[in-house]
Amino acid sequence: MKRILVPTDFSAQAENALKVAINLAQKHNSEIYVLHSMEMPLHLATTGDSGSLPESLFFIKLAEKRFSELREKPYLEDVAVNETIGHNEIYEDIEEACKKNNIDLIVMGSNGASGFKEMFVGSNTEKVVRTSKTPVLVIKNNHEQFDVTDFVFATDFSEEGRGALDKAQKFAKKLGAKMHLLFVNTPGDFKTSVQAQNIMENFVRGMGVENYTLNIYNDTSVEKGILNFAKHANAQLIGMGTHGRKGISHFFNGSISEDMVNHANMPVITFKI
Repeated sequence: MKRILVPTDFSAQAENALKVAINLAQKHNSEIYVLHSMEMPLHLATTGDSGSLPESLFFIKLAEKRFSELREKPYLEDVAVNETIGHNEIYEDIEEACKKNNIDLIVMGSNGASGFKEMFVGSNTEKVVRTSKTPVLVIKNNHEQFDVTDFVFATDFSEEGRGALDKAQKFAKKLGAKMHLLFVNTPGDFKTSVQAQNIMENFVRGMGVENYTLNIYNDTSVEKGILNFAKHANAQLIGMGTHGRKGISHFFNGSISEDMVNHANMPVITFKI
């Protein structure tokens, strides 16, 4: 976790993510990279007219001013931050920044006003999660300290999920957190306790997983099972693997009730399968 990237639109949600990134950086001696993707009007982004140059410069100067204001925040005192301005779609700028700077972790803020589902569906965060090869930690609220002692990692325990588990256990070890591997049993894909236990044990065998528990949780849907178990376990972080439109969409695509959404206030981290 030597290099951490924080995309920002200078909103309160982005600041929540930056504070967590700084907390992690201080604990792990990491470098912080802050990226702002400029949202210029379409005619400036697409035209080659030199007459639009002064207007383009205005947006660049505005971004520089907001970076200057950000540097004055008390929590950034004595913290070295690398600043970058991007000019493409946010997920393209993030991909480029990750390659250029060899980023180990992306920390993004998300507006939870529309619910947990909105965090992943139809938002910039969802695009980043879907396309990023780098782990993405999504922060929804303000955290004075980002301390994780219990980390729920939800998986279907299929062979393709081994890579994501390997990344997740390394992350958990860095945080000093116990990892709770979770199998959610649903009516549509029901397995007996013996079957589920065998699947889980076969999955982790030979992977060198440490400081973990195996858990079977019965619920009406995978989504509700993850959220309810995480609440039951008093976890501070939920993790899972994702591959394109599968993965995240499988877990969080429109089937969580509004009441359940309001309880999903903890951070979520995703690992590319």
